[in-house]
Amino acid sequence: MTPTEPLVRASAGQTAVRPPLPVKLVIAGGFGVGKTTAVGSISEIEPLTTEAAITEVAAGVDDLSHTPRKTTTTVAMDFGCITIDPTLKLYLFGTPGQERFGFMWDDIVEGAIGGLVIVDTRRLDDCYAAVDYFEHKRIPFAVAVNAFDGQLAHTLDEVRWALDVSDGVPLLVFDARERGSVRDALLVVLEQALARSEG
Repeated sequence: MTPTEPLVRASAGQTAVRPPLPVKLVIAGGFGVGKTTAVGSISEIEPLTTEAAITEVAAGVDDLSHTPRKTTTTVAMDFGCITIDPTLKLYLFGTPGQERFGFMWDDIVEGAIGGLVIVDTRRLDDCYAAVDYFEHKRIPFAVAVNAFDGQLAHTLDEVRWALDVSDGVPLLVFDARERGSVRDALLVVLEQALARSEG
C-alpha cells in the first residue's frame, strides 16, 4: 500500500480514511548542540537514540568545555516522529555531531525533504559542516539557534554573517527542550521545503 492509498476501503456511503503523508526531516548540527534533546522533546513515540558513553579517548577529541555535564554522545542517529495533523506525519532523523561520523550522513539524509541545523552561538564553527552539507546537496534547511540558559553569545545578524547563509535561509531562536518551540522550528523547515518545491 502506498502512503496515498486509503487505510480503510470505503463501503457504500462511507468515506475512506487515509493515513497521514510520511515526510522525512533531518536534524543536524555540531556536537552537543541539542539534536537528541530536540527529537526527544517533540517525538510522540519513545525516541530511538544511539547514545554511547563518552570515554576518556573521546573526551580528548571532543570539546566538552561548553557541555561539562554531557556524559553521552550520539554515535549513529536519533529517530522520532510527530503527527502534525491527520494528513501529515514527520519522521525525524538526528545526525551525529562529530565530523568523524560524517560518513553516515548520506544514508541518514536520503529521502529527506529538508533539514534543521541547530547552532550553539558559543561555538559557531561546529555547525559549518552541516550548513555546507545542506547547501551542497541543495536540500532546503533552516538554522535554529538553541538558546542555552536563555542566552545568545551573538545576535542573529552576526550568526547569519558568520555562517554566510543567504537571506533566503530562515534563521530563528528556539529552545530544544520545549515541544512547542521545536514544533515551530520544524514547521519553518516544512514551509521552506514547500516553497522550494513550488519554485
